[in-house]
Amino acid sequence: MTSLRSNLYRRIIERLVQARRDAGITQAELGERIGQRQTFVSKVELLERRIDVAEFISVCRAIGADPNVLIAAAENDTL
Repeated sequence: MTSLRSNLYRRIIERLVQARRDAGITQAELGERIGQRQTFVSKVELLERRIDVAEFISVCRAIGADPNVLIAAAENDTL
């Protein structure tokens, strides 16, 4: 992943994973909450599968995170 967009996407997913962990939610629990399998969550977190905006919002709601805050934090990240 070398493009700016890909780097931003990677940072967004990193923030999403951290928010899930901070909420004390496992991949399996998140999968249940969004109607998917644990493997779906794993592939998203490992950047093997991209999620669209609607899926991103659904995941954020399921873990109690504000999607706007996660995106803003990823945009301001200097990883």
